Amino acid sequence: MGRVDGVLPHASLVVKGVCFWSIPPPSRIEGPCVIPEARGSKVPGRSAWIPPLSVMQPMLPPGIQLTDTLEQMQQGTLMRKVKSKSWKKQRYFKLQEDCMTIWYQSKRTGKTESAFSISDVETVREGHQSEVLQSVAEEFPPERCFTIVFYGRRGNLDLIAGSAEEAQCWVQGLRQLIEVATTMDQREKIDQWIRDWFQKADKNKDGRMNFKEVQRLLKMMNVDMNEDHALRLFQDADKSESGTLEGEEFVLFYKALTQREEVLSLFQEFSEDGKKLTLLELVDFLREEQLEDEGTEELAMELIDKYEPSETARARHVLSSDGFLMYLCSVEGSIFNPQHRVLWQDMSQPLCHYFISSSHNTYLIEDQIRGHSSIEGYIRALKRGCRCLEVDCWDGPNGEPMVYHGHTFTSKIPFREVTSDYPVILSLENHCSMEQQEVLAQQLKDILGEQLLTTTIDGHVPTQLPSPEELKHKILLKAKKIGRLEDTLDGPGDEAPDVSDEDNGAEAEEERRRAKKDKETLAQALSDCVIYCKNVPFQGFQEARSHSRPSEISSLSEAKARKLIRDEGNEFVRHNAWQLTRIYPSGMRTDSSNYSPQEMWNVGCQIVALNFQTAGMEMDLCDGLFSQNGCCGYVLKPPFMRDKETLFNPNDPSSREGPGPTTLTIQVISGQQLPKVANSKEGAIIDPLVRVEVYGVPADQAHQETKYIENNGFNPRWDETLQFQLHVPELALIRFVVEDYDKTSRNDFVGQFTLAFANIKTGYRHIHLLSKDGTSIPPSSLFVHIRITEPPGPEQD
Repeated sequence: MGRVDGVLPHASLVVKGVCFWSIPPPSRIEGPCVIPEARGSKVPGRSAWIPPLSVMQPMLPPGIQLTDTLEQMQQGTLMRKVKSKSWKKQRYFKLQEDCMTIWYQSKRTGKTESAFSISDVETVREGHQSEVLQSVAEEFPPERCFTIVFYGRRGNLDLIAGSAEEAQCWVQGLRQLIEVATTMDQREKIDQWIRDWFQKADKNKDGRMNFKEVQRLLKMMNVDMNEDHALRLFQDADKSESGTLEGEEFVLFYKALTQREEVLSLFQEFSEDGKKLTLLELVDFLREEQLEDEGTEELAMELIDKYEPSETARARHVLSSDGFLMYLCSVEGSIFNPQHRVLWQDMSQPLCHYFISSSHNTYLIEDQIRGHSSIEGYIRALKRGCRCLEVDCWDGPNGEPMVYHGHTFTSKIPFREVTSDYPVILSLENHCSMEQQEVLAQQLKDILGEQLLTTTIDGHVPTQLPSPEELKHKILLKAKKIGRLEDTLDGPGDEAPDVSDEDNGAEAEEERRRAKKDKETLAQALSDCVIYCKNVPFQGFQEARSHSRPSEISSLSEAKARKLIRDEGNEFVRHNAWQLTRIYPSGMRTDSSNYSPQEMWNVGCQIVALNFQTAGMEMDLCDGLFSQNGCCGYVLKPPFMRDKETLFNPNDPSSREGPGPTTLTIQVISGQQLPKVANSKEGAIIDPLVRVEVYGVPADQAHQETKYIENNGFNPRWDETLQFQLHVPELALIRFVVEDYDKTSRNDFVGQFTLAFANIKTGYRHIHLLSKDGTSIPPSSLFVHIRITEPPGPEQD
């Protein structure tokens, strides 16, 4: 998305070390499905194109030149790994020959401690750009320090090199490799995947693979294969009859292993000669199966140009079976509509018409008992697209509020680009004394400058909330405020909305009493920073409607919200059509567990705050909803939830006007290269099953699952059809979960993918699975066929 135009770096929002618009985009990306495809010559007697020998030797990823820097990293470097001011231990770090893996070992024991892939690394920060390295700043100069930041919830790696030159070598080298890893196209990722498996299988590192190493590889790849069959594949690939596989021979073996019969039969269904799809045959497939109805011929041409590996075939405008497979495993062949990945919704509606990605206890990176406050909590939440952050403020030393103690180093963090131009809401939990509230208000103004909203956008009392578009690049403070908003504004049209004469006197008296009480505990300077999100206690929907102040917001516990949903569902929906509501987890959740956000979204609650630090179904739903619309953190509510007089009640699906339920039919066909279960026994192979879960209004909540496939995590085939009736599809989220079946205990999690029903593409699609942390785990995927049947509309006269 690039840097926000017109916003200077020093004006970026900084809270306890977080720069709000200088955060990399969310890491939740879809990984490719791995199918080897053409890079070079054709093998006689086979239709498959294979990479030339250079793919395997030398084993350098495309785009990487072996520079002096990388060679130095391959020789290895002794550095200090730092966990705290008192925990600093020497470790030997080394870049492996593939230039895509780094391992490190203890200097004392020589034992390899850990390894990580370059594709797991999001960025590298130089200097004292973490709280850990800040704690040792007096001991070690910044030019020797750097931080490796990983995707997901994995902790940072803080390192101190022996010299500034060594630190620069690793910082520059890592950045070079990260750039290569993030800009690889699908073909390059496939080549890299083949290389990775070769490296893992070649135990004695002689550049060849004997049959024993092949058997070991099959176990690593989740394949339980009959030894005779494995030997047959090995011998077929061993063209040189040397008893080992090397270079192109290994690629041939891998190709045979990853043969996709279900895709080949689909290809042959539309191909007259069984060898290629002509342009018109591809158009037929796109129209009949994928239901692509606009610009289909242009799309077909684009897909051939992009995914056909053979230059000859491209020139003839035809698609080979390899190219067809590449398309199905691409972004265009994904279940997620690529047009909805970008900003596609109207952003000019009032703020209350959107679901807003919101975090609770943002400063925690673990649970509330063991976890400690950390700047990383804010950074991680923002990277996931969060737009409403909770900021706890306490009296700190030297008369400075604690939440801001780290703001000075924030501007130095080299964040690559922004996630969203749209407003950030700071939900302020104010525990400060009056004196430190004054300091807090001044810091907000000094640090945020013009980005902090300190008056209404037009200088008048609002009759409705402004839109995300009108509030671009702004920070809104959600907190208590002394008196009414209109008391602080001048000019025409600043009168409070009318109330009856009978009520006016009593109401004004109550307002004065409350303002007097607030003045005793709240600094005026801080109060003046609160404009569109004034915290008020919830006293019922009728009371709120009688005042009709869209700039006020109430926070409700999950239990209170559930009672209102049960007793006054329609009133709740109506209320959220004109005013913001924030929901927060129960205080009993000291383990930072989450409630299901779906029931709160069902009544239109906008700010449904979750513990982002806790993985699980609830955060999968959150990620699933907000992965659309450019990951900007705002998703437009359906029309029937934006009408103040709506009749909709989630407890009564018939209250949504419409012709009847929509049918979602999912054929779960196959799985590809599913990951092993964490901490499983060596050699253990999973028994995978697929469960499809529907989250929505109560009538739509459902789940169905396939049978489990014994001992096959590599290419399981289910060929089972699951069907669901959706009464309110506009609110439905669909979660695909793969589990390892266990008859004696709870099934183990393997992978998942969640998306809003509105973002589903029909036809033959791949679902690229995500880990428990919400990060991609390529090449793991499911292959499915999706059909959506709309109910017939009313008959026309």
